[in-house]
Formats: sequence, structure tokens, C-alpha cells
Amino acid sequence: MRILHVASEIYPLVKTGGLADVVAALPPALVKRGLDARVLVPGLPGILKGMSDLKPLTRIGPAFGAAVVTLLSGRLPDSGVQAYVIDAPFLYRREGNPYVGPDGHDWSDNHRRFALLGWVAAHIASGELDPDWQPDVVHAHDWHTGLVPVYMAQNPGMKAATVFTVHNLAFRGIFSLDCHAELGLPTRKLTPHGIEFHGKLSFMKAGLVYSNRITTVSPTYAREIRTPEFGCGLEGVLRDRGVDLSGILNGVDYEIWNPDDPAIAQSYSTDNLDGKIACKSALQRELGLSDKAIGPLFAVVSRLTSQKGMDLLLAALPDLLREGAQLAVLGTGEGDLEAGFQYAASANPENVAVHIGYDETMSHRFMAGADIFLVPSRFEPCGLTQLYALRYGTLPLVRRVGGLADTVVDATAENLQADCATGFVFNDAVRQALGARIREACILYHDKATWQKVQRRAMVQDYSWDDSAANYEALYRSL
Repeated sequence: MRILHVASEIYPLVKTGGLADVVAALPPALVKRGLDARVLVPGLPGILKGMSDLKPLTRIGPAFGAAVVTLLSGRLPDSGVQAYVIDAPFLYRREGNPYVGPDGHDWSDNHRRFALLGWVAAHIASGELDPDWQPDVVHAHDWHTGLVPVYMAQNPGMKAATVFTVHNLAFRGIFSLDCHAELGLPTRKLTPHGIEFHGKLSFMKAGLVYSNRITTVSPTYAREIRTPEFGCGLEGVLRDRGVDLSGILNGVDYEIWNPDDPAIAQSYSTDNLDGKIACKSALQRELGLSDKAIGPLFAVVSRLTSQKGMDLLLAALPDLLREGAQLAVLGTGEGDLEAGFQYAASANPENVAVHIGYDETMSHRFMAGADIFLVPSRFEPCGLTQLYALRYGTLPLVRRVGGLADTVVDATAENLQADCATGFVFNDAVRQALGARIREACILYHDKATWQKVQRRAMVQDYSWDDSAANYEALYRSL
């Protein structure tokens, strides 16, 4: 089978979140299973610089406001998977965040930038742009690619099927309805049964309505988004498409995330956890934290937003500090939350450390050096950081939502007795619930024998891409 993955970012070339990790890991996992999987991405500066053997394939010409559009062919630097790159300098040659300008606002032409991505995918699917290769299935990822199935539906003879994966329903790709003229979309699609969304148009809704199958990145999230609490106004569409909607859990690339990691102070394993103690000491020194703390070291590697529950964590921070614990934060996000964590660090310099920004290498040191990894999200489609933390024996403390509910087994008395616990889980998105679970985790931390037993159990959990790739292959073949 020939599968074309379409996405706006891909690790390690351009990354703003877990989407890039998934798009980098899933195609090689499918190739390993014998499928011919390829990738289509926009020609952002990091992608053009990082691709191997990049060469022109065909000149497309003016489109979506760009005078010059060229389709390039190359290979991804790590996996060697073949990739198509859309070189449209007017639309994509912009440094920094791929979605947001230097002023902190979305690029005003994002509708055209990502419509071009979907339009090129449709024309590759039709066999026009690469005479030697035509996909059987086009797999589009998140709102940036929501117009892929719309453009494909405009060709009545199209044989390729479409799969649309929702990585985060909160980002719906909403634009003015007037934009449709620039996108080549017929007015008959601008209805509540099409891509119209409360008087605007939504790329996310387009993907949900026009794709053959819809997936989310965890089974629980697939159920949650059919409800008003998590559906972001699209729950009705998702309920209508319920028979075509399923959840396939994301995987982890254990070649990158494992405790034999060259980025950490000392490697370790389930047989010998001494290296983890060394990693904690090294992280405390790096961040200027005291090595005299009696409680565990909690860590956060996250966007600092209310979606991620960071306001709950700030509110519960006094509970954490009262237990003699420490907190290390790595991330960037909402200004008031950044300021709140920075104030907490200045008021408690020996026990709270904050690094505003994102540092891929430092995130590995946080994973290895912490005792407990915090993901108190209000909603979480899948979450990858808790899966990374499990492999490092850093016990996740999470809210029971989305992929967090699917991947972390709560350390209740019953689960500890059954030797199946891998972390800590709380239910309600309130400070009291988070604070209570923090206190209970700190109590268990002092029972070293039980703590290490849970650590070892966490480290042997297998969330590799093998099972996920098999599930995707089964989905493709069903189409």
C-alpha cells in the first residue's frame, strides 16, 4: 500500500508540539511493516535546510498568492523516508514559529499557506505531480491539512481514500467566510453541513466532514470529543460521524527517549537505578536547586497554558512545597502563567526552578532527573510526555482525561497490591484534587521499596509505534 502523510511540521526539522514527533515516527513504523509511506510538508526554512537529497520534482506555478511554487523531493534526515516539500518562498520562507508572526499573532495569510498544502496533496493523490507514485490513502494531520479531503472531493474520479487525524480539537483553523474565494472552494460547501462554522469557515471541520475516516490520538479522547465538555462546538459533527471515528494511541520512539540517553548525566536501567539518582543530582545542580530536599523532585515540560492545567499547578504549589518537595518547570506559554512560575522561583530559589522557553536536550534531562512528572491537563488528546516519563522511571501524575487516562495506572492500594500501578491519577480539575494527589505521591515516595517497584513497572511499559502502526495499517486496508 502507498500512504501519503500530510502535515505542517516534522521532528527534528520543525517542531512546536507532539504533532511533529508523531509525523516523524509513524511513517518509518509503517515502512517497517512493508508499506510505502511518504510525507508531504511545507517548505519552511528548517525543513529546507534539514532535508537530505532535496531536488526539484515539478514546477507547479503561481498558486494561493505565491508567484513561484515548486514541488521538491528528498528524504528525511533520520529515517530516510521519502518526502515531498512544497517550496513556495512567498508563503513559507519565514523564520520562527510556523504559525505565528513576530508580533505574537497568527500570520494573516495562514488560510492560503495551509490551503496550498492541502491542494498539493490532492494533486499528488490524483497522480498529476509525481508520475511514478500515487497514494492509495492520504493521511492528513490536524487542522492545517483539513482541506485535503475537500480538494480531493472536487475530483469525482479520485480513487485514493482519506484519513484525518485530530491531534488537538481546540485548534480548529477558523477563518473569515470571505476567504473561500481565495481558496477555490465552491459556495455550496459553505453551509452548516459543510465547512461553515458559526459564520466562519473551519479547516478542522472540513477534515471532519469530508474525510473517509477520522482518528484521534487516543481511544478515550475519541469518546470525549463527542461531548459538549470536550467537543469545542464540533461534538455534533463528531457524533454524526461516530461510525467512522476511532482512537489509536500515539507511540514513542524509544531510540530517542530511553534512560541510555546520551543527553543525560548517567545511564541506568531497571536492573540498576543508581544512574537515576545521579541524574537527579545533576539536574538539581544545573537548576540551582538544593540537594537537601526531603521530598521528591516534580517536573513539568509543557506549554504553560490553562489547557495544560498550569494554573491548577500554581494554585497547588504551596501543597507541594509543604511536603518538602521541589518543582522544575521547562516551557513557554501564557504570560501570566510564565510570570507566576517565575515569581514562585524567585520566592523559593532552593526549591523551585523555571526555564522559560523550550530546549529539546534539556527536556531529556528533566525526564531523567525528576522523580515525578506532572501533566494536570484539563484535556489531553494523547500526551507524549507522560509516555517518555514512564520509560525514564519518572512517575507521571496526571488528570484522568484523554490519553492520560489510557496510559497511566493509578497507584491505589489495590493497584499497588496487584503490581500494576505506574503513576498517579486525579479526577477533578480543581486545586484541591491535584494538591491531595501530590501529598499522596510524596507519602509513597518515602516508601523506597514500593517506589522502586512502581518505577520498574513504569519503565517496562511498551508504548512503541509497533502496535499503533499495526492499527493504522488495519484502518488503511479497511478503506
